[in-house]
Amino acid sequence: MNEFIQHMSVVLPSYKPDEKLIAVVEGLTQKGFTDILIVNDGSGSDYNNVFEKAASYPGVTVLVHPVNKGKGCGLKTAFRYCLENRPDCTGVITVDGDNQHHPDDIMACCEKLAEDPSYVILGARDFSGDDVPPRSKFGNVLTRSIFRFACGIKITDTQTGLRAIGREHLPLMLEIQGDRYEYETNMLLEMKAHYVDFKEVTIRTIYIDDNDSSHFNPLKDSIKIYKTIFAFIASSVISCVLDLVLFFLFITLLSHFMPEGENLNIVLATGGARICSSLCNYTLNRKKVFRSGGKSSLVRYYILCVIQFAASAGLVSLFSWFFHTGNLGKTVLKAIVDTLLFLVSYQIQREWVFKNDKTGR
Repeated sequence: MNEFIQHMSVVLPSYKPDEKLIAVVEGLTQKGFTDILIVNDGSGSDYNNVFEKAASYPGVTVLVHPVNKGKGCGLKTAFRYCLENRPDCTGVITVDGDNQHHPDDIMACCEKLAEDPSYVILGARDFSGDDVPPRSKFGNVLTRSIFRFACGIKITDTQTGLRAIGREHLPLMLEIQGDRYEYETNMLLEMKAHYVDFKEVTIRTIYIDDNDSSHFNPLKDSIKIYKTIFAFIASSVISCVLDLVLFFLFITLLSHFMPEGENLNIVLATGGARICSSLCNYTLNRKKVFRSGGKSSLVRYYILCVIQFAASAGLVSLFSWFFHTGNLGKTVLKAIVDTLLFLVSYQIQREWVFKNDKTGR
């Protein structure tokens, strides 16, 4: 295990740092880390003295971006450098430069990775304490909930910057899109898509000066992060709107030509709308969401469609009879029923319809 850790590279992206960066380097060298890669992410000449001081420590290499490119780009620059220049590197551990990761926790993550390098190790903070800034607590709870529902990932700390990654996973990390804070979110999503498992190590929750040194922009960067997550359900929303519009058009036309066949009209309108919207939904899911195009996924998708169609038509018929609704009322009822069915359908699509085709397994 000691040999494994001695060949770990510490990756530390940094933008406009202060003396906290030096404290991080000191803590790492005292723990025995011999390869520390700092990425100067276009901080400018005013910060050269900080990077020069950091570079004076043994084992520290400073990589430089001429202009600011973002944390994600900085991480990928260091990952690429490791693959090209560190043939004996067993893996990397990413650390934030604001001195909020305790050296003991960094070492604990490395030790956990040494037990099984096939996992990615995440340092998980506890956000329940009174000393946690409200924006950090709220952001984590929200993102954690979205991750669990939309992506099927149960994770304690979605925004942790402390991550230990085995060398075998670095090529995948270089392929992941995103140059700024959204890259760390994309990493978790792509890990699931490529069947890369993770383990969490509980770490200290440290905030210095209410996290004022963080360059995370709550509005701009959160939009990028949540935009990535909501891409997983956007196609369903589009298809749902199309389904409702077509249902209203079909039920109106059928009511005009077959005024006596109310229940049959609901079935026919539901079926016609669902055929059109399902073709749209499957195409978007296959190309944009789950990235699966196998024949088996198409068969599974339409098995689910038939079941969902029957449930939707049956429930709308039942409720419209009970409430004696007109065409507009039927459409409203269908919107409510399909919203509930969507919550179930999405989980089934994620876990069964498209699951086995994502990586060709």
